[in-house]
Amino acid sequence: MELLVLFLGIMLLLLLIIKFKLNTFVSLVLTAMVVGVGLGMPLTKIATSVQNGIGGQLGELSIVFGFGAMMGRLVADAGGAFRIAHTLIDKFGKKRLQIAIMLASFIIGIALFFEVGMVLLVPIVFAIAVEASVPILYLGIPMAAALSVTHGFLPPHPAPTAITSALGANAGHVLLYGVIIAIPSVIIAGPLFTKVARKMIPDAFARQGNLTALGPQKTFKLEETPSFGISVVTSLFPVILMAITTVYQMLFNGGSLPKNPTLLDSIIGFIGTPAIAMTISLLLAMYTMGWGRRIKTPEIMKTIEEAVKSIAMLLLVIGGGGAFKQILIDGGVGDSVTTLFAHASLSPLVLGWLIAVVLRIALGSATVASLTAAGLVLPLMQSAGVNPALMVLSIGAGSLAASHVNDAGFWMFKEYFDLSVKETLATWTVLETLISIVGLIGVLLLSLVV
Repeated sequence: MELLVLFLGIMLLLLLIIKFKLNTFVSLVLTAMVVGVGLGMPLTKIATSVQNGIGGQLGELSIVFGFGAMMGRLVADAGGAFRIAHTLIDKFGKKRLQIAIMLASFIIGIALFFEVGMVLLVPIVFAIAVEASVPILYLGIPMAAALSVTHGFLPPHPAPTAITSALGANAGHVLLYGVIIAIPSVIIAGPLFTKVARKMIPDAFARQGNLTALGPQKTFKLEETPSFGISVVTSLFPVILMAITTVYQMLFNGGSLPKNPTLLDSIIGFIGTPAIAMTISLLLAMYTMGWGRRIKTPEIMKTIEEAVKSIAMLLLVIGGGGAFKQILIDGGVGDSVTTLFAHASLSPLVLGWLIAVVLRIALGSATVASLTAAGLVLPLMQSAGVNPALMVLSIGAGSLAASHVNDAGFWMFKEYFDLSVKETLATWTVLETLISIVGLIGVLLLSLVV
């Protein structure tokens, strides 16, 4: 009964978003309430669940996403991202351009949300492709692969951070295992897939791209941008802080904060929590990309305000996903899934991936697919004793699969690279699915040793 209500609820969500073009946040909250009624929950309990779901989801995450967006925008507006891309390309040379683009996209992708990273990197990719006389898509595929991997696997990005919180996983472990899985995923879905795609759809590689889709472009003189070292350190600072905490705790405390921590234990544990790591990183970015370059405070604040505007709706969508997740948990859907698969030979990690894949295909949004899947597999994960960090990555991998016409990323890639829908399905959709499959294989291999 509960699973039937869940199915009908997802159908309703699809109908509201795709057919009636209703806002995703509004659709999620309405669907959560209708599903709550369908599950026979007391009406007052439905209201409480929705409130708790939104509040619980956005508690710590509002700082992580808000400060993360501000930090990324400061790096971008100061020309830090421009410097990173150009320096790597100069160092690697024309023969290894794809590796340079992947590295630049990976570093920039950690600091910026996927859509912002795409908008920022596409003009750089276009300029380099023209200069080096290579097809734009030859560099575009590795760029998109690197951005997607950071978006799906690595905190402080929305989906991995949100499900890390929902499943009670250690953010440092998610980051460490995520980087291990990310490397082969980017290589396979980037340079290796480009070779295959070039033979399958040669016409797509003849396209000149469409920069007008990006609107007015900010231009930089390389000598006026921050140095490469400062730009990289600023972009990666949240990751550096979380990595320090993870490595320290793994070496000295068996992977977690001890019951009676010393002052050093407490300080290192403190700086590695996502919210504190982002706060420290934002302060650093305000200095390195602002005050340290003699930019006045009002101008820095203007950049920060613009960044907040760009993520306001994303925050609400994540809150709405949290409301839906909470209704599924409180209404007993999670328990029904646990019962259904209690005697199945399927690994909970594979199940989490499969649920996320189905939701991703149905809903389009990787973040919503991740959060809904997390709510469904939480009881199963606890009963099976699965490593929460691996479950986060399994769901994250599933949430990237088979991006198609209901995903904003699909249309961005199509427009920027001037492709037909068929060509976008053969490039973008395939590379996203490759990342998803390689990600799952990586998680299953890691589960044998951690």
